[in-house]
Amino acid sequence: MLFDERPKVSRGDLYDRDEELNDILKNINGPMVVVTGIRRIGKTSVINVTLNEADIPYVLIDCRSLRDNYGRSDLYRLISNALSSSLDKLIDVLRRIRGISIMGNAVEIRWRGREQVSLAELFDRLNERRVVVVFDEAQRLRGPLSSEVLNALAHAYDFDRNVTFILSGSEVGLLYEFMGVEDPNSPLFGRYFHEVRIGRFTRDESVDFLRRGFKELGVEVSTDVIETIADVFDGIPGWLVYAANAYIRGVRDLSMIREATIREVLNELERLIRAKASYSTVNARRTALVLRCIASGGNTWSKVVKCVEDSEGKTVSPTSLNNVIKTLERLSIIENYEFLDPMYREAAMRLGIPNY
Repeated sequence: MLFDERPKVSRGDLYDRDEELNDILKNINGPMVVVTGIRRIGKTSVINVTLNEADIPYVLIDCRSLRDNYGRSDLYRLISNALSSSLDKLIDVLRRIRGISIMGNAVEIRWRGREQVSLAELFDRLNERRVVVVFDEAQRLRGPLSSEVLNALAHAYDFDRNVTFILSGSEVGLLYEFMGVEDPNSPLFGRYFHEVRIGRFTRDESVDFLRRGFKELGVEVSTDVIETIADVFDGIPGWLVYAANAYIRGVRDLSMIREATIREVLNELERLIRAKASYSTVNARRTALVLRCIASGGNTWSKVVKCVEDSEGKTVSPTSLNNVIKTLERLSIIENYEFLDPMYREAAMRLGIPNY
């Protein structure tokens, strides 16, 4: 169903992603595929459908819940959950690994002590079968154990020919940073990976997607409503599905739907500012200012500098300001002084500037 709010699992429920699906399938026998795209663009759906069509045992590790300074227990808990979900396909391999126990339908992994299982060892043992290992939102792996993870990935890249890795990320700059794409000291530096970028729908595609989705559910909707939704949400599938479902549930005022999405994104931005304030109140305040300035039309370096300096009433260090902008780019919130998602621009206009 096109308007299913959960990640899709079959090609028939996806709209106009054949090119991306076929691209991943064509390269799934290589060592590494990287899938990128902004939030709510449908990366997880594309990966799910690919895995089902490839008919290869897989381990899907969802990294979204990892905290910034995650520990080894946090990481291995995610891997344990992922292996448990794939137990029926991999039980013959897993039960032979020292340090792994099968308890009913659950996989327990020893991550400390004499029988601890290292990531490199786990990948080596999985290599006994053809398998795909997916790290969804892999940029979350940045942190205290990033070197250990990268070394294990590099080892498997070189020696485990039966293992293919798929790394996905919505914070594209942070994903590249984690992988060390431009860092000669990174274990993955210089190793080829095939990248598949998931883009937004065009306006015509958005309109067609909405028409087909409403028709699939037997709901009659005027052309004006469909075109308004397409214009407001600018080709981002997650928002189109959100708006369509809200309309189907009886919210006929499109401004209310738009308002609800802005509030959701505003909460995300406020969490970002609070997280930054935990280590630098100056950086947190300046990040909020830059977001507001760009949302208000600051589409060049000089305009953002003037806006921030006018707000703070003082000259601003170019290095400090550039760091803030680069961080927002790595988070895939902005690019070339433009918001990648129009809802983030609207939310940034309302973002309060903290007084610390």
